[in-house]
Amino acid sequence: MARHGTTRAHRGTGAQLTMDSLLAYARRQDRADGLAHLRTRFVGADTELVYFDGNSLGRPPVAAIERVERFMREEWGGRLIRGWDESWLQLPYEIGDRIGRAVIEAKAGQTVIGDSTTVLLYKLARAAVDAQVARDPQRREIVVDRDNFPTDRYVLEGIAHETGCRLRWIDVDLERGVTPEQLAEVAGPHTALVVVNHVSYRSAYLADAPELTRIAHDAGALILWDLCHSAGSVPVHADRWEFDLAVGCTYKYLNGGPGSPAFAYVRDDLQQALRQPIQGWFGTADLFAMGPEYVPAPGIRRFVSGTSPITAMIAMQETLAMIEDVGMAAIRAKSIALTEYAIELADQWLAPLGVVVGSPRDAEERGGHVILQHDAMREVTARLWQRDVIPDYRDVGGLRVGLAPLSTSFEEVHRGLDATREVLREVLAERAGLG
Repeated sequence: MARHGTTRAHRGTGAQLTMDSLLAYARRQDRADGLAHLRTRFVGADTELVYFDGNSLGRPPVAAIERVERFMREEWGGRLIRGWDESWLQLPYEIGDRIGRAVIEAKAGQTVIGDSTTVLLYKLARAAVDAQVARDPQRREIVVDRDNFPTDRYVLEGIAHETGCRLRWIDVDLERGVTPEQLAEVAGPHTALVVVNHVSYRSAYLADAPELTRIAHDAGALILWDLCHSAGSVPVHADRWEFDLAVGCTYKYLNGGPGSPAFAYVRDDLQQALRQPIQGWFGTADLFAMGPEYVPAPGIRRFVSGTSPITAMIAMQETLAMIEDVGMAAIRAKSIALTEYAIELADQWLAPLGVVVGSPRDAEERGGHVILQHDAMREVTARLWQRDVIPDYRDVGGLRVGLAPLSTSFEEVHRGLDATREVLREVLAERAGLG
């Protein structure tokens, strides 16, 4: 059994495939893929466009467009303000529980849909730091790694400034992330909070969540997990792994749409102990009392602030239904197969051109994307976009191949990396004065 509760995957596709057999292999994989039927449910999946950016913004499900249109006509247009009297007030908690049940394995009442990822990160991190400092004034360190996603680092810098705490930085290998050994070196009696990305946004390194959580707890610290690049791609066991806090976005693998609201997880025994810092009327015990002072609601509702973004929650329900139907284990298995195939193609086609795979090769340590390193990749990415091949770029020199298991096919991976090889050859020829 692997450390994350998944079966160990074998490296690569077996014996190295020949150039002629790579496409045949992709087509065999697509025919055998138990999730292949889901690809037809996404807008644009039947076109020649290659989409390698589902880990930044997922494709819209066809049914999500229909659901949003129906909501706007019938519920918003038909019910108007009366919609709040029926289902809208409960929607953030109902969808939150679905995410808890299907995506992060958390029991009901611990997950809610709310604000942006950045705002939810601030709420939970600030609440955790305040509670820890109140319990022990010596706990004034926030542990974070230097390659953590920028918004996480910026939020924590602000909280440190507001609270008089200091950041304890972990220097990580950019092809990996925070390891148990690194966290054990810095976590101690002064640690208030540890913040870690479950899957690194750059390298796709998959952190050892249960072990890092245990180390933080042994030091008396709370830990906040950023699940943005794992929710819907990598199985998460929030309750079993004894998470304290977590946030995750819904516009990547959950296909909620641009800027769709993030989710927050707060373990049930912490909910009464934490005072969220952005106090608003939707988080009060009696929403319509309009009382003279703030009285927090019991449970997860106290972490809600203002009016919930109802329309922005509608689209993600279609992908949640797919995940509920097929399960995260099947999604993870396809994710591993897709990334293994992408690495196989990179090794055969791109390594001779100087490309280095910047993601872990062990599937147990890799999330749902692969980063390909070369100093020409910024230009390669721009040219690929002009050819309807859409990866994204991350400094320094990283072309990121994001593979959404519900909507990406193996043949699409083949076409996209074939185009990458062709464009990189063009760029290198021009640099050499041969173009």
